[in-house]
Amino acid sequence: MVDKRLMEQIKHHRQQFFLLVGLGFGGGVLAVLQADFLAKIINGVFLARLDWAGVSSWMAILFAIMILRSVFVWLIEVTAHSMAAYIKKDIRQQILASLFTLGPIYIRRQQTGELVNVLVEGVENLEPYFAKFLPQLFTAVTVPLIVLTVVFPLDFTTAIILLVTAPLIPIFMTFIGRTAEEVNKRQWETLSRLSAHFLDVLQGLTVLKIFGRSIEQIQVIHRMSSEFRDKTLGVLKIAFLSALVLELVATISTALVAVSIGLKLLYSQIDFHQAFFLLLLAPEFYLPLRQLGTHFHAGMAGSAAAERIFAILSLPKTRDNRSGEMSLPRQQQVNITFENVHYAYDDGERPALKGVSFTMRPGETVALVGGSGSGKSTIASLLLAFMSPDKGNIFINGINLAHIKLEDWLSQVAFVPQSPHLFYNSVADNIRLGRESATLAEVIEAAKNAGAHDFIMSLPDAYDTLVGEGGHGLSGGQGKRLAIARAFLQDAPFLLLDEATAGLDPQNEAVIDEALHRLMQERTVLIIAHRLTTVYKANCIVVLHEGKITEAGPHDELMKTQGLYSQLVLAFRGEK
Repeated sequence: MVDKRLMEQIKHHRQQFFLLVGLGFGGGVLAVLQADFLAKIINGVFLARLDWAGVSSWMAILFAIMILRSVFVWLIEVTAHSMAAYIKKDIRQQILASLFTLGPIYIRRQQTGELVNVLVEGVENLEPYFAKFLPQLFTAVTVPLIVLTVVFPLDFTTAIILLVTAPLIPIFMTFIGRTAEEVNKRQWETLSRLSAHFLDVLQGLTVLKIFGRSIEQIQVIHRMSSEFRDKTLGVLKIAFLSALVLELVATISTALVAVSIGLKLLYSQIDFHQAFFLLLLAPEFYLPLRQLGTHFHAGMAGSAAAERIFAILSLPKTRDNRSGEMSLPRQQQVNITFENVHYAYDDGERPALKGVSFTMRPGETVALVGGSGSGKSTIASLLLAFMSPDKGNIFINGINLAHIKLEDWLSQVAFVPQSPHLFYNSVADNIRLGRESATLAEVIEAAKNAGAHDFIMSLPDAYDTLVGEGGHGLSGGQGKRLAIARAFLQDAPFLLLDEATAGLDPQNEAVIDEALHRLMQERTVLIIAHRLTTVYKANCIVVLHEGKITEAGPHDELMKTQGLYSQLVLAFRGEK
């Protein structure tokens, strides 16, 4: 019922939490005082025949207590929701930091919709846990203890009834909670699947339309929505059942107290003021326990969401094995050496690199060539520090990459991917990803170097045009030119190109080839080559096969050896 991992999140908000506990305790004391003065007033007016002057002071005190108790309830609500809001913000930041640390390699294997659901809906489900369930849990402990402390000296029988019946409520909650926990988990899993599938359908709508499968997906989403509805109704059924049981236990227990007090009052074993005071305290005793039952399912929903949240937060981070970090000053030239590098995916089950060694000298262009699964993308991911080698080392100007501060290294790497991502922002701001502090004049200069200025000026708002999801649509070639403009603006000494001209028409390809030629000047360049026409002019071509380097050298030398590279070239020419 109480998740230790969620309780850990309170340690940074101890003051607010202890304030909640104190307010709950104060509310319990005020409940006892309210019952006492109300009993005095009723007894004084109807039995002692006191006039207004005789009870006016009591009425004033009662009114003040009721106002103060209302203020306490309001403060508990405000403080609890404030604490929950800060904790939600902290947890979201922890999830984002964890995902950013895990990097694209992990995220690529996950369903985006499910991760978004965890980050948004999952974290939101924690609010009732921190704002309702936890404060009520401590109130449900403190208030009954205060009431029992007052009741025991006044009437032992009533105290025993309260003491015996009070545990029945948490016992029933525990029994019901076992079923509720499982049902809540199934509901959360169903919602996550629905969110992930719906996003997949939206992103793949073009493919579904082409293959005539879009109508079918309507039925699939309808089925999944119905499943989620059924799971939600199952949760509500348990919630209503538990509320019925808890109300029944509290009502019967209060009735037992009333019967006991009534009999004592009938036989003059207790005076009216004391009897009425005890009768007023009985509902106050059970009220926090009943409210805890009301918020119990909010706590269960939070615990269900926490399972996935902490599953992400507990994942081992890719760069945890870094043994101290050194600063890497801005370099004019970069020398990169791979030394016997091994890497395997799926906990070593799927080897990708098997002892790769090669060197990229300052100002040299190196191309990686090989079939699918040969290890080209793995080398790129290692260089971008998305992951670390299982064995072997990568040296940057003689310094082990594992010892260099990540931000220092990445600031010196310009990356032009095969499919650049444009964020929902202006064209200028998308280019400024290369250097946030760049002026508009510097952005325009970078765009001109990338061959992008002319088409940008033809957009509705030129450099202020919104692009990306929901913005103005750009062609693939235009998006790649913006990515090249980012690289120009970053002006990094190391350039990583992931086949930046793939999938372009001849006109766009010529423009981008010219821009890339300018970008590659006086830089160390690594080209991930999927098409062999882009590698002929490289200083060194590294040929990969099944995670190993089979040959390396300039184009002309490799063609003479008639190895794997020449076979790939001949096969490529035959396809053309």
